[in-house]
Amino acid sequence: MTDTLTRDPAAALYRRVTLRLIPFIFVCYLFNYIDRVNVGFAKLQMLDALHWSETVYGLGAGIFFIGYVLCGVPSNLALARVGPRRWIGVMMVTWGALSTALLLVSTPLQFYAVRLLTGAAEAGFFPGIVLYLSQWYPDRRRGRIMALFMSAIPVSGLVGGPFSGWILGHFATGQGGLAAWQWMFLLQGVPTVVLGLLAFVLLSDNVASARWLAPAERSQLEAELAADARQRPQQSSESLWAVFTQPLVWVLGFIYFCIQSGVYAINFWLPSIIKNMGFNDPLVIGWLSAIPYLLAGLFMLACGRSADLRGERRWHLVVPMLMGAAGLLIAVNFAGQPVVALLGLALATMGALTGLPMFWPLPTAYLSAAVAAGGLAIINSLGQMAGFVSPYIVGWIKDQTGSTDAALYSLAGLIVVGAVVAVKVAAPGKGQALARA
Repeated sequence: MTDTLTRDPAAALYRRVTLRLIPFIFVCYLFNYIDRVNVGFAKLQMLDALHWSETVYGLGAGIFFIGYVLCGVPSNLALARVGPRRWIGVMMVTWGALSTALLLVSTPLQFYAVRLLTGAAEAGFFPGIVLYLSQWYPDRRRGRIMALFMSAIPVSGLVGGPFSGWILGHFATGQGGLAAWQWMFLLQGVPTVVLGLLAFVLLSDNVASARWLAPAERSQLEAELAADARQRPQQSSESLWAVFTQPLVWVLGFIYFCIQSGVYAINFWLPSIIKNMGFNDPLVIGWLSAIPYLLAGLFMLACGRSADLRGERRWHLVVPMLMGAAGLLIAVNFAGQPVVALLGLALATMGALTGLPMFWPLPTAYLSAAVAAGGLAIINSLGQMAGFVSPYIVGWIKDQTGSTDAALYSLAGLIVVGAVVAVKVAAPGKGQALARA
């Protein structure tokens, strides 16, 4: 421990910052992801109860991201103007209330409307947190921090799967006039509203406003961040238009789209895929779905630590992406062998989810502070379009063919294309800050 502090005198200070910020942000993102994808478990009962088709479900699951994409950039710009503490609180209270309101839907149109509004309400949360963390940590520390923050995704599957399965089983006969799937939306939506109210109290907008730090500590952090900013390429214009006209922003958005295509295929369809293997008990499905997320969380943390220690970004992104594609192919080809198929799903989940935190140090290192708010939101919005395309295409293909195989083959191929592009983008000579490999 002493030797580590000698080599990195700021380690203790950043550890204090991390302990103050990351646990709360982690829990917020945990419920953010549970609220976003819990329709995957609700689907196990909701479709039969409301007499909906797989296509209706796929469209409802995906239309969330139309609102998300449309509101991503303005929401992140509002966060930069209003301040993270207040805007994050407002977003969480709003989307928590809307997510809870899903228990009231009875027609496809109502389902589509609530999902669309929920996507719009939470659009600025993730890119806002990415921007927020970039204002606390220099580039060399962001790989591990992003992995810690984004490990909430696999933990949401690890915790949310069994929790959702327990709710569907415990309330199977209906209680208080609500069906089991309605209880699930209620019990998983209300905590988000509470967390949103706590954000007003627990978050500090930036280093300068963090009264829990001593003046000397704030000065030290601000000096490191200023030195980090001077190492970034400086855009000639500070306007949002300058970001829209940079081809690299669109290329990064495409890579993120490829990663998210695999992520959302897993998030929205994992319970159904496991059910199709022959498991019918919701609680068993929940526990089995937790296994891939547990392994993904461990791999994500290990990969983030490795990327920071080695100062390498390219292969720490590309290798997980290829793992995600390979895992989907294994799951498809060995669907009749549950153990092998589950191992394939675990590999796909480990790769796809780890690709998320390994991706974000690239754009946060490339974009200057002047355009980061808009640029990160644009890239995130482009990637989140996969949240609409992926579940809808999977649902439509299953309705047409009776199987998800063709859809998963296509998504695996798309991830491979994204990995090839990532090799080119992050290769030496492609940009000052991107050339980490």
